[in-house]
Amino acid sequence: MSVLQQFSPLLAAMIVLAAASAFFSCSEAALFSLQSDDRRTLKNGNSSQQMAVWLLSQPNRLLTAILFWNLIINIVYFALASLISLRLDAVERRTEAGLVAVVSLLTLILASEMLPKTVGVLIPKTAAGLVSIPLALAVRLFDPIAPAFSTTIRLLRRLLLPGFQAEPYLELADLEQAITVSTTDEELAGQERSALHNIVQLSDLKAEELMRPRTQYQSFRPPVNLADLAGELTRSGYLLVTEKDSDEITNAIALKNLSTIPRRNLEHFAQPVAYVPWCASVAAIFEQLQSQSREVAAIVNEFGETIGIVTLEDLLQTVFEDQASRSDRLLETVPIRRLNENLWRVTGMTSLRRLGRTFKMELPPSKSSTVAGIVQETLGRLPVLGESVEWHRFQFFVIEADELGQMTVELKIANEPRARP
Repeated sequence: MSVLQQFSPLLAAMIVLAAASAFFSCSEAALFSLQSDDRRTLKNGNSSQQMAVWLLSQPNRLLTAILFWNLIINIVYFALASLISLRLDAVERRTEAGLVAVVSLLTLILASEMLPKTVGVLIPKTAAGLVSIPLALAVRLFDPIAPAFSTTIRLLRRLLLPGFQAEPYLELADLEQAITVSTTDEELAGQERSALHNIVQLSDLKAEELMRPRTQYQSFRPPVNLADLAGELTRSGYLLVTEKDSDEITNAIALKNLSTIPRRNLEHFAQPVAYVPWCASVAAIFEQLQSQSREVAAIVNEFGETIGIVTLEDLLQTVFEDQASRSDRLLETVPIRRLNENLWRVTGMTSLRRLGRTFKMELPPSKSSTVAGIVQETLGRLPVLGESVEWHRFQFFVIEADELGQMTVELKIANEPRARP
């Protein structure tokens, strides 16, 4: 009697178990390969696609359940394979016993691990939609025993690693050292250090230091048609849609997707913006955009009025461009340009942070965050052409000014005051 005939019930069970193992392997690869754009698409899809996004909202719970069921299935699978091999060995059919063991192992590796994980990585959105509902059932079945696993892990950690402590947060210098060690290309290491430094500084930058003020972007009241753009892209790169009866921004469309949007009633296809207070850090803005899958944040003051916007491109430029500035982005000019030995031309939207860094000075605290703000704060009004203002060791001469408060100044530095004897 052949092996197939003699052990057909056990082999059938092994096939079912191999298929179940392939299901969990494909599920793990597909769900954890989804990018933010994929999740956004699935979130607006059918019920099974939305279920996949819901499962990923608790990644630890999901991964633990997948690994648990996969482990149980594989143990039972190999137990059945061992049972067949032992029975064959008992009747001195050792060649067939060895063949069953090898084929069982290769089947599990190829058909239940490599192939399904490859499929899951190649078509994650399709696979995630197909596996989400049965996977959600498996996760719920695991939930009653999950606390027992968590308790066991905690007890084992206290027993085996009583002195274990969480790793402290890495300092910027530690990360820079890691970059230096990981690459021998000095130019590449310098670029990585610059980007890393910019990322760390996001927590220090405030929204008002990065935002595009209302005078520097276009907005449109609904209904909005493609013809309203007059054949040109907006300076922000987004079509910003306001409320019907006000100038408060509610939605935005990335004009990089211009070929996929209709010609009329564009407001129906716009993405909602995130709302962020003017005092929030740039890191908080980035986190909120990521968590809400948005590309534009509207910056509001204490009265709930929109005073500017921050786009995802603004954030990325701040991270990846060395010495990026609003003047470069909005005015297409350098923020601080030297004219002679003690004379510089400075844009009004240059931040005080950049001013202090450029001249290597510790600046006094101020309510304002830009040069224009300092001039207006000192005068108590909007400046006019030709006025001068002294602040700290700087003397500002207004050489350009408009009725909206935008300005350009010439800057001189006073000598250090001498200490009294």
